[in-house]
Amino acid sequence: MPTLLIVHHTPSPNVQAMFEAVVAGATTDELEGVSVVRKPALAATVPDVLAADGFLLGTPANLGYMSGALKHFFDTVYYPCLDATRGRPFGYYVHGGSDVAGTVRGIEAITTGLGWQQVAAAVTVTGEPGKGDLEACWELGATVAAHLVS
Repeated sequence: MPTLLIVHHTPSPNVQAMFEAVVAGATTDELEGVSVVRKPALAATVPDVLAADGFLLGTPANLGYMSGALKHFFDTVYYPCLDATRGRPFGYYVHGGSDVAGTVRGIEAITTGLGWQQVAAAVTVTGEPGKGDLEACWELGATVAAHLVS
């Protein structure tokens, strides 16, 4: 059974709402045959990444960049997983108070270096997530999970 690893840093109610919507999409009853593993960014390990067939990443935008927790995750897994995970599908979501551009650039640079393939548009939200934002997060989760069984 393919495994989707959701690596997230969820320090605020806004990011928590986005995370919950992503998980709901990834675990919808309409999808069968995907194991969804949720790991906080500071707890995700090299074996977690190597065991996963695809990835969903979630972070707040902190001072113009991804959270230190998600950056630590990438610093930990980058070289040990570089060759083994090339080509695996991923998606991501970002929440910021006013700007997420630096976070998006950072995630895209690192995942490009890893050779991961983005299979769904990123969900980026500034301010409080609205109904449409949460629906986009649900779609993100469902799309990346569905990609693993297609």
